[in-house]
Order: sequence, then structure tokens, then C-alpha cells
Amino acid sequence: SCTSTRVAVVLSGCGVYDGSEIHEAVAVLSHLTRNDAVPVAFAPDIKQMHVINHLKGEVDASHSRMVLAESARITRGSIQSICELINNIGCFDAVIFPGGFGVAKNLSDYAIKGADCTVIPEVVKVIEEFHKARKPQGFLCISPILAARVICPIKITLGKNSCDKWPHRAAIEDAKKMGATVELRDWNETSFDEKNIIFSSPAYMYDGQYHEIDDGIGNMVKYMLAMLRKGDLKPKETCPPRDCKH
Repeated sequence: SCTSTRVAVVLSGCGVYDGSEIHEAVAVLSHLTRNDAVPVAFAPDIKQMHVINHLKGEVDASHSRMVLAESARITRGSIQSICELINNIGCFDAVIFPGGFGVAKNLSDYAIKGADCTVIPEVVKVIEEFHKARKPQGFLCISPILAARVICPIKITLGKNSCDKWPHRAAIEDAKKMGATVELRDWNETSFDEKNIIFSSPAYMYDGQYHEIDDGIGNMVKYMLAMLRKGDLKPKETCPPRDCKH
């Protein structure tokens, strides 16, 4: 119905070292449905940069995998090409990008080029179109790097840079080099850029326990949905066309 809150979730594979961080992706989906939103998953139909043996932490050069097919593992097969999202932006009220190294390897080349990275065209298009439509976007873990590359100026968080519990804190300086303002936020906090309607939260930028990461993601999802449902963030026309895919 037109009253349903539809949220696109963009994945980047399956597994923290070469795809989406599974716990983050599942937490996003779970907290969306818990809060009466309808999540719809998307991923680019492209080859992964490489395959990592997650037991050994080593590259497995004997295999190649596709981002869309691997992402389908997380969503029990219910997923579409990101091209479908690009063609149906009007069907969705918001979009969320979970983290994982797939963001830095498959959705961009940040893992190789750092602050000089580029984002794949399909993801650029999604971020730009949601931004243009004044629809909220959520970014977790390392994925705010995507927003920093595409939107400038922007305010995001990548966690904190103050202690050993933040092993990926070097990304903060990279985001600043891209022109982003970076707020230092704890694992259970959310940064909100009101001008750009961008929400971000550290997730596994923090070396936390499973329940902490889940709680932090839940806080961001609830914050996004609450702001969206207040009406302040919604575009004037939110009812999608009849042929929108659910």
C-alpha cells in the first residue's frame, strides 16, 4: 500500500573480507521489518574484486564470484540487480548501505586507492538520485566513504580515532581528504547530516561484540524511520506507481 515504508538495501557480496558484512546486513533487514518497514535488497551484477578464504584470511585465486549471486545468500535469494533500483527510485522512501570490505572492493576501489578512490557508476547513480529526491540515506561501517566520494560537502561518521577498539580509524583522514566533515561517534550513536539527509553509524568500524553492533545499527534504523515518518524528510509524492516491485 501507499502507506508502507519501503527501504532499499544495497549489498556488496557475502562475507566481511570480500563482500557485505553479514551481521550488519542481517541487522539492517531485521530492524527494518521489526519497525514495520519493507526492505528490498539490491546488488550490482558484477564480479567481485577477489575471493577471500575467510578461515585463512587469504586470497583464493582459484575462484571468482559474482556480487549479486553472493549477496543473494544473505537475503535467501530475494534480491534484484541494482539497475532495478535505479529504474524505480520512486518506489522507495530510503536506502541503506551496510558495510564490509565489499564496499571498498566491489562498490568502489577504496581498498586500493584510498582517498583517491572512485565509486562504481551504479552506486553513484543511486546516491545521487536519492539525494536529488531528498530521500534519506543510511551508511554503516566503511560505507560512508561512498557518500563522501559522491556528495560534497557532507557530514558523516566513521566512528572514533582514539583507541585500539577502532582498528579502521585511518579512514577518518581519508574522508576528510575527500572534503567530508567527520563526526567522532561511538558504536551506539548516529551522525545525521540534516542538509543532505544522510545518516551514518560506525557498526564494525568498532571492534565490538555482536549485540553491540546489532544495537548500534538498530539505533540508526529507528532514527531514520522516525525522522522519515515525522513527514519532515518525505518528498511531496511518496506513493509509488502501481507496477513497483515489492
